[in-house]
Amino acid sequence: MSISPAELQELIQEVEAEDPIDFADLPYDEHELRDLVANHLCEMAERMEAFSEEERQLCLLAVAAKLVLENMVLHLRLLRDHPQTDSHLTQELLARLRRGKD
Repeated sequence: MSISPAELQELIQEVEAEDPIDFADLPYDEHELRDLVANHLCEMAERMEAFSEEERQLCLLAVAAKLVLENMVLHLRLLRDHPQTDSHLTQELLARLRRGKD
């Protein structure tokens, strides 16, 4: 499967319509950040063309898992560093993570 960085950026924006990213006050242009990510992922996909289907799936699963973990850690840091007054759900999540249970 081949996709251009521009097409990937469009897909990112479609996904963001359902689950927007809060760029807050970052000193970077949102479009430039999406462009950087899209280019990097398209380059990664090109390098994986020589992989078997199983290797590609494992690689993509590992990348997705790492990104989800990193995103969760960043969110937890934000919650820890900027506690909100209505933080019942936050405290429940943190307690569940400390216990290691669902």
